Amino acid sequence: MPRVDATAADRMVTALFIERAWRSPSSTRFWVLLVLAAVIASAGVVGDSTATVIGAMIVAPLMTPILGSALALVLADRHQVVRCALLVLGGALTVVAIGMLMGWLVSPPDAFASNSQVSSRISPRLIDLVAALATGTVGAFALVRSDISDTLPGVAIAISLVPPLAVTGLLITTHRFHDASQSALLFATNVAAIVATGTVVFLAYGVRAGAGEAGIAVGAFRGRTLAAVAAIVLLVAVPLSVGTLSVARDRALAANARPVAERWAAAGNWQIASVEARSGVVVVGVLGLPPQPAPTALREALDRQGMRDAALELHLVGGRTHWCPADSATCTVRDSSRT
Repeated sequence: MPRVDATAADRMVTALFIERAWRSPSSTRFWVLLVLAAVIASAGVVGDSTATVIGAMIVAPLMTPILGSALALVLADRHQVVRCALLVLGGALTVVAIGMLMGWLVSPPDAFASNSQVSSRISPRLIDLVAALATGTVGAFALVRSDISDTLPGVAIAISLVPPLAVTGLLITTHRFHDASQSALLFATNVAAIVATGTVVFLAYGVRAGAGEAGIAVGAFRGRTLAAVAAIVLLVAVPLSVGTLSVARDRALAANARPVAERWAAAGNWQIASVEARSGVVVVGVLGLPPQPAPTALREALDRQGMRDAALELHLVGGRTHWCPADSATCTVRDSSRT
């Protein structure tokens, strides 16, 4: 395995450590690109546009301080570890805030219930951690090997950093706090994976020795650093494992509920826009002209099919949302912005 030399180490430090001064080229580039990426991602999620969201992934610069954290850990540079961590945290909060602003401006009547960009980022699973570990490895590998740096745009697309944060902000404005926490968990999963794989790759390629040859300060690296990184990854894996089981149950529940909802809607010449399950709650989006079919009839139909223990959330055109608790024959109307 080729070792990182002084030139490569100096290039990596320059690329990953953002300067402290606000008006420095690296700092202005980071914040301007981050804000623009947040706007693009939020707009792409609101418009349910995959192409626009991919554009935000390519523009987003968050991977720089995340990999910078890994490099700082390898170099045992506490100052840079703290600075990179603060940049990641500050950048994440900035994207969430922009997502919230976009959510307040748009405020869709169905609270993003039928938005595929949202639904794909609120159910993180163990497979997402596996993918993030592989993608983080490629990203770190591309940095230590300048001859394969052309893969970085692909890495930016593969790893999901800004879009989950934009979804978090959008969902906070619709009071979907549990789903917002799940999209934030997806972001945290990707950050943990990038830091972990980056640390291992940088150590394997002898970045510490190359940095020493380049005159870069290198502190004492201890095994507990690796232990702490591994512990963070394992800590993230726990809720992902729970999420994997929950997603499997929800998919089975949604598959069973869809034909029941379609028969119920067909009786009133209405159309089912979406059927999904979230944490054991059947969420149905339906479109049509008045009069609307009775929500209690759908509740009863689900009960007859053995789904009595699943609550029902019914989103109707015009923003009306009906909530039908599990094991109950009554439904209540509530503002969809509070679902």
